[in-house]
Amino acid sequence: MQKTLGIAIAFALVLSASACGSGRNAGDRAGAPAGTAESDLSGRVEADGSSTVGPFTTAAAEAFGREHSGVRVTVGISGTGGGFERFCRGETDLSNASRPIKDEETDLCEQNGVDFVEFHVVNDGLAVVVNPGNDWVDCFTIEQLNAIWAPGSEIDNWSDVPGGDYPDLPLTLAGPGTDSGTFDYFTETVNDEGGASRSDYQASEDDNVIVQAVSGAEGGLGYFGLSYVQENDGTIKAVPIENQDGECVEPSIETVQDGSYNPLGRPLFIYAKTASFERPEVQAFIQYLLDHNHQLAETALYVPLTEGQLGEAQSSLDEALAGAGS
Repeated sequence: MQKTLGIAIAFALVLSASACGSGRNAGDRAGAPAGTAESDLSGRVEADGSSTVGPFTTAAAEAFGREHSGVRVTVGISGTGGGFERFCRGETDLSNASRPIKDEETDLCEQNGVDFVEFHVVNDGLAVVVNPGNDWVDCFTIEQLNAIWAPGSEIDNWSDVPGGDYPDLPLTLAGPGTDSGTFDYFTETVNDEGGASRSDYQASEDDNVIVQAVSGAEGGLGYFGLSYVQENDGTIKAVPIENQDGECVEPSIETVQDGSYNPLGRPLFIYAKTASFERPEVQAFIQYLLDHNHQLAETALYVPLTEGQLGEAQSSLDEALAGAGS
C-alpha cells in the first residue's frame, strides 16, 4: 500500500485532486457530475486514508457539494494504514483504502466497537509505456521492472535489462514524482515498498511531461495511469505485463475490471462505519458515489466499476441502510 504520510490532513471540498498527492489532474478533465441544486441536507462527512483513492473521493465530494451545499466532506491522506488507524478508533466516517483491510486492523476495529461495511468503489490500473518505435519488448515481468526501478539500480542501457535480448541503447526513464499516489502504488507493487525507487529519472507530477519524455527518446520507458495511454495512443506504446498466472496481459479497461491485469491493476475501496449510516448525509454521499460512478471515475482518471460490481456495492449499501433503519 502507499506510504503513510503521517498525521492525516483534512481538506475542504475545494481540494483539487492534485493536492491529494496523486498525480491525477482531476480538475483538467471534463465530465464531473454537474448541478447546483439546493437540498435540506447538512452536516459533515469525514474521510481519511489512501492517497491513491483520495482523488476519487475528492471528485465525489466536490460534485456532491454542488448539490448539497450544507454538507462538508473532508478528505485526509494519511495513507491506507494511517486511515484505518483513525477509522478503527472511531474518528472518521469513511476510510479510503488501496487494499482490503488486514486482520489486525479488523481486530482493532472490533476492540473499539467499530463495525463497518466494505465498498469496492472504483478500479485502478497503471501502464508501463515505451517509445512507439520500440519493437524489442513484448512483455515485462515484475522482476524485470524491479531490476530497472529498484533503489540503487544502475541499469542505464537496454542491453543490461535482465531476461531479454535487448539492443545496446540508452535507457531513458520517466515517471511520477514522489508526491504521487501513482508513484506509491508502482513502487509498492514493483519494489515491495511504497516510496522505494531509484531517483535518477525524469520525475513529474504532470503525466503529459512523462509522455513527452518517453515519446522523445528511442529508448524511453515510463509509467503512469492507464487513462493516459488511451489519450496518447500512437505517441507512446503500452507493454503487456506478466500476471500472477504467468500470462502476458495488455493493460485495458476490460483487463483491469476482470482482474487479469495484475498486479498493476487492482480494486480500490472505501470502508464506511456502520454507525455513520444513521446520518442522512453519509447515506446520501455513498449513494452519490455509486449513482455517478462512471462520471467520477472518468473525472479522477480511474477505471469505473462494471455493472456487476456496481450491483454488489449497491446491495451492500441497501443492507447497511436497512440495518440503520432507513
